Amino acid sequence: MSQLIASFGAGGGEPYARALEAQGGTLYLHALDGSVAAMDVARWSADADATDLRLLRMMRGPVLDIGCGPGRMVKASLELGRQALGIDVSPTVVRRARAAGLPVLELSVFDELPDEGAWRTVLLIDGNIGIGGDPAALLRRCRELLHPRGEIVVETHPSAGRERAFQGSVTGDDGRRSGVFPWAEIGAVPLARVAREKGLRTVQSWSADGRTFCRLRISR
Repeated sequence: MSQLIASFGAGGGEPYARALEAQGGTLYLHALDGSVAAMDVARWSADADATDLRLLRMMRGPVLDIGCGPGRMVKASLELGRQALGIDVSPTVVRRARAAGLPVLELSVFDELPDEGAWRTVLLIDGNIGIGGDPAALLRRCRELLHPRGEIVVETHPSAGRERAFQGSVTGDDGRRSGVFPWAEIGAVPLARVAREKGLRTVQSWSADGRTFCRLRISR
């Protein structure tokens, strides 16, 4: 990768890859301050749900899904008639997505990517605004990828004021632990501030099925 960032759930017992291969189970995100958050792997492995589909119907293609996992949003975008591409740094999930016939590349968002500056929708969902532990750097990079009239869709932390960056690790149901990686959590309020600093503006915020989202556009 062009930016050497330890990736989510890699190293150690590879719990992220193992859970996705099993197509189920729970991952636990452990911050070094002792807090723990549970994540349902089955939702990532399943088809896009009603909330995902409502989101995608609002968006224009082509769609770039950053940290796409097994590719449920890529698949749903294609089924809705939109050009789409997924990227992920996990070889396991990329192999799985490709085996399903999905256009997914084993790349980091910080690598050189196809069609930079032409993506009408860039997705950062399922907590992927946390990639690299620096939402400001991630949004700056996404702005480079975006079409001048495109949008970044961010799934934010349910707590609107949440803002923290931390070192974390992941364990699976079997207790095996990943390596340590940088991660971040951010709610809609600080996200709007960080976005403004990177030349982006919030055009919509909404909640659905216990999840919260923001749409960002390039400021004019």
